[in-house]
Amino acid sequence: MNNTNNNPRFSFDLHLHGRRVLVTGGTKGIGAAVLETLHGLGARIVTTAREAPRNPVPGVHYVAADVATAEGCAMVTGEVHRLLAGVDIIINVVGGSNAPAGGFVKLDDDVWQSELNLNLMSAVRIDRALLPAMIEQGSGVIVHVTSIQHELPLPESTTAYAAAKAALSTYSKSLSKEVTPKGIRVVRVSPGWVETEAADPFLQRIAESSGTDYEGAKQIVMNGLGGIPVGRPAKPAEVADLIAFLVSPRATSITGTEYVIDGGTVPTA
Repeated sequence: MNNTNNNPRFSFDLHLHGRRVLVTGGTKGIGAAVLETLHGLGARIVTTAREAPRNPVPGVHYVAADVATAEGCAMVTGEVHRLLAGVDIIINVVGGSNAPAGGFVKLDDDVWQSELNLNLMSAVRIDRALLPAMIEQGSGVIVHVTSIQHELPLPESTTAYAAAKAALSTYSKSLSKEVTPKGIRVVRVSPGWVETEAADPFLQRIAESSGTDYEGAKQIVMNGLGGIPVGRPAKPAEVADLIAFLVSPRATSITGTEYVIDGGTVPTA
């Protein structure tokens, strides 16, 4: 009988030990889950946050910077070069929306610019700064976390966010065509509703504007998405597990595509 335990094909080791990784937005929600997962797999990690966390993960380098600004992105990429002497994996998780409720009329130019800076330009600026070195080394992986809202926007308050994520998805696809022949894989991960602390203010705004409570607001969101067939939002760790596989050598034939993790929310294939 063959002993498959000694065959690397039958091991689920993702071979990420020692890989140099940048995770944006690594102190909350999906970003924190990604950081925890990759740190547990032995990766060397630099992550970003507007403020340093109260309980940092030992061995992780935290850069306090606002990546919604060009200056913040420059600070982060400078620290990546200084601390890691380059990068093997970039995971652009940071994103979100602070737009007011009330539909398109409430979205002035400042709101639109803010949503674009956070959800699109942060990734563009970081990629632009770090990709040349990845191309020079002939290898690397970039993951852009998009959102199913680029297909199912919620017009009450997230039109600008959804549009920015749609732009990020298009940019990511175009980038993959350009750099995949140079050894760099570019993949999109498109979560549906993920139950994180970042959703709390959004739900509170919906509750206040709709005259309901927190649980009622959750139901409004689920109804607005057309329901979630699995019956619940996704968990950050579930998204992190998908990303960990996609950035690993196990996924070397995967590039230029988008992976939806939404509990079946999007009704089409």
